[in-house]
Amino acid sequence: MTRRAVPILSFAVIGLLAAGLAGWTDPLDAQRISSFSSPKEARAELARAQEQSRKAQLRAEKLSAEAAAAGEAADKSAREAAALAARIQQTEADLAAGEARLALITDQRRQLDARLARKQQPLVRLMAALQNMARRPLALSALRPGSLKDTVYVRAVLETSIPQIRKQTATLRGELARGKELEVEAGQAVAALRSDETELLQRQQQLATLATQQRAASRQASGIALRENDRALALAEQARDLDDLVGTLDQAGQLRRELASLPGPVLRPAKPGEAEVALAGPTPTPTSTAPPAGLQLPVGGRTLSGFGAIDAAGVVSDGITLAPRSGAQVVAPAAGRVLFAGAYRGFGQIVIIEHANGWTSLVTGLGSTVVAVGDHLVGGSPIGNAPGSNPAITLELRREGDPVNPLQYMD
Repeated sequence: MTRRAVPILSFAVIGLLAAGLAGWTDPLDAQRISSFSSPKEARAELARAQEQSRKAQLRAEKLSAEAAAAGEAADKSAREAAALAARIQQTEADLAAGEARLALITDQRRQLDARLARKQQPLVRLMAALQNMARRPLALSALRPGSLKDTVYVRAVLETSIPQIRKQTATLRGELARGKELEVEAGQAVAALRSDETELLQRQQQLATLATQQRAASRQASGIALRENDRALALAEQARDLDDLVGTLDQAGQLRRELASLPGPVLRPAKPGEAEVALAGPTPTPTSTAPPAGLQLPVGGRTLSGFGAIDAAGVVSDGITLAPRSGAQVVAPAAGRVLFAGAYRGFGQIVIIEHANGWTSLVTGLGSTVVAVGDHLVGGSPIGNAPGSNPAITLELRREGDPVNPLQYMD
């Protein structure tokens, strides 16, 4: 009985020891998952990233359909670029989801390893005692007084302990099998991450090529755009703060809209008697107050602060600040015209977009911009990228200069 039991336990314990408890993710993947403080945070990130990926996919499909139906080449190109930017944001969200999934798998494996380590110790000690007993010669046991009684006692102990040991060994084998499954899942997650990274790089290169073509096509004309950009930069230098800059640009935009709405010059009639007197100007239409259609967040990421939040210095937030991936794609929150694009003190690179009906949006904290003053954007058009380190992108939405919560106007 004793000699038969020892090999059974030997194989079980040797199998456990052979499995090992060493980590199995490479250093790159360890960096990916180090940003999560807990499994709860990783699960929240996974849910958020999956939802953002779904929404980005829907936007990309919608914009692709609009591009296919567009008649004008400029409109078609703009919507193709916006669709490609949405695909980039979808891939970025998939990467974030993959990293969160890998973090959850890693946490499960660590918990499993800890349980195995605790359960191994008693088996290892028992294994050592049984191996010592197995090496004891039978002749020596027969010559020693009381050895026969000891043998009977040991046999009785084994009769009751072996079934329990086998049960525990079966449980450990099951957990080892689960460990192998987790290792396979982790390998698949890492492979998916690397595939998404390759796809992201390809789409970024496609967007860069398309943006270069668009700039070459749209900015061949006169230097009007350059003069307007220089004027916006001069206003930025004169503005006391960001609110003052937005107010000044709003006034300039209002003046431009009023001038554009004036009737054109009336040609002098060939015969003076045919002249007509205009008794009144064009019939005014009621001013619409509808917010920008299809308003969206400019970038994916977790929320750092919401509208109305008060920071440590007591400053109230006029917008929503997000923490995206390093270098993440940033897009226009809605269709509109660029009023300002460039660096502004304390806010990094910023883009200010004029929308219809007196609405204005500000996107601040960018690392780079790809738009210029005067550009007409469709919703989702690429406007730049997040910085490479510690990115924090803020979206502000204003109605005639007054900050409002963007979330209440989003689907």
